Amino acid sequence: MKPTGTDPRLSLAAEVAKSPEQNVPVILLKLKEIINNTPLGSSELKKIKQDIYCYDLMQYCLLVLSQDCSRIQGGWTTISQLTQILSHCCVGLEPGEDAEEFYNELLPSAAENFLVLGRQLQTCFINAAKGEEKDALLHFFQIVTDSLLWLLEGHVQLIQNVLQSDHFLHLLQTDSVQIGSTVMTMLQNILQINRSKRTKMLLKLNRQKEEEDHRLQLQLQRQRAMRLSRELRLSMLEIVHPGQVEKHNREIEEKSALIIQKHWRGYRERKNFRQQRPSLTEYKAAVTLQRAALKFLAKCRKKKKLFAPWQGLRELTDVRRVELQQQVDDYVRRHPGSQISDITSKELHSQAQERLQHYFMGRALEERSQQHREALMAQISTNIEQLLKAPSLKEAEGKEPELFVSRSRPVAAKAKQAHLTTLKHIQAPWWKKLGEEAEDEIDVPKDELSVELGTLFIGGTKPP
Repeated sequence: MKPTGTDPRLSLAAEVAKSPEQNVPVILLKLKEIINNTPLGSSELKKIKQDIYCYDLMQYCLLVLSQDCSRIQGGWTTISQLTQILSHCCVGLEPGEDAEEFYNELLPSAAENFLVLGRQLQTCFINAAKGEEKDALLHFFQIVTDSLLWLLEGHVQLIQNVLQSDHFLHLLQTDSVQIGSTVMTMLQNILQINRSKRTKMLLKLNRQKEEEDHRLQLQLQRQRAMRLSRELRLSMLEIVHPGQVEKHNREIEEKSALIIQKHWRGYRERKNFRQQRPSLTEYKAAVTLQRAALKFLAKCRKKKKLFAPWQGLRELTDVRRVELQQQVDDYVRRHPGSQISDITSKELHSQAQERLQHYFMGRALEERSQQHREALMAQISTNIEQLLKAPSLKEAEGKEPELFVSRSRPVAAKAKQAHLTTLKHIQAPWWKKLGEEAEDEIDVPKDELSVELGTLFIGGTKPP
């Protein structure tokens, strides 16, 4: 059965049929690029795999893998890539009408060919003499085993065929440490796949059993309810008068119909509510957005009214204008203003100008003094922070003593006075210190403050 609407890239099937036998493996390698360029799990990839199977390209791959390696162009490189292509095409394929042929013939043949290739690579690896050749053969062997594992993960029913194969037993009986390690890793992965398969089957069986038990339980409950209903009905028939039996049956039918309608309406409303939930959510979201937008627009209009320029009185008639003018005239007559001459007016104007000038000049001076105060406060804060973070004079090294230098002369004078006081107190005889406390200050004459004491708090400069 040939597929309809196939991918144009799969036209290489005709090329394979027309090409000579030695060129077929190289042409089949183009399938790798087609598969790799298609997203995994997509419907397009499934369609491509179906086309590859329907055009017998998988059978061509099996024929190439069954040939002698020396006759294939590219050698083991081509063969290893073809094993990857075949395993990827077999996993995730839906054969359709040819499912029996695919599962019973093609898949077992592919697994057997992979094992045969692994045995051939094992023999070549053991007989190889060069280290580089051994590394290349080991790499190809790992590719073939990975392709076999990929095939077994997609079709776990092949695990039994692989474990019972004589080729697999020969692979396990190797004397090479590297080949043996690879084979044991493959065996461990196969066992894990088989264990996961059994776990899935057990879970599936348990789930089926639970569903069956639940179904039987529901059936028993339904039968028990029907039996109780019939027993209740028979007991009521024994109690009810024969003439009232028909009426009693009609009442029971009406009650039953009401119960059925109630449950049906509840189910229908719940179903409608679940269907309308997305639209209700959208409606609530739209209402919230509209409310927020209307509040924002109302705030904008309010601000616009507050800051809008005055546009005069609105809807002022001529009669109202005459009344307002009359009120203004009456107020002016009752409160006449004082008469001021032009000279007095000019004097008042000049005084006002002088006061304004004096105010602005004083304001500028005040701003400059405020800036000066802020600068001094910032400098003092910086000096305090440096002194707090500075090490002690005993531990100071390099340029660290410069941290104790202050650019403020009052600060320098105070520091010098404190230093002189400390020195005097230290150098004084012991009998002069009798009766003194440690916190008492010693007065130092002002002329001694000019004594040079190195670079300790001298205002940042040295006297000439």
